[in-house]
Amino acid sequence: MLPGAPGRIPGPDDPVSTAWNALADVYDPELYLDVVSLGLVYGVRAEDGGLVVEMTMTTPGCPVSESLPEEARAAVRQATGDRLPVDVRVVWDPPWDPSMMDEGAASALGFRLM
Repeated sequence: MLPGAPGRIPGPDDPVSTAWNALADVYDPELYLDVVSLGLVYGVRAEDGGLVVEMTMTTPGCPVSESLPEEARAAVRQATGDRLPVDVRVVWDPPWDPSMMDEGAASALGFRLM
């Protein structure tokens, strides 16, 4: 899990925390787990008056590679009251692997026991 990511409680003026919390409500439709727990979100930052979300997919040929980033963008925009532009960037470095999941997601998929 990335440091400072999930579990942050947003303050009224903390759009980055608000974005992380919104992304925790975006689910991979094939794995039925949220993109934050799966380790697909690499970072969220404020940049140039908006928010930048860097995320990846489990594989380059992922069937939801177009729809999942759009769902992420919509969730963040809604959570921030549509006040800020949101740029969701799909990145491939580092490549995703199961070790990036949190313990709950890994356990649910049978990768590790808690």
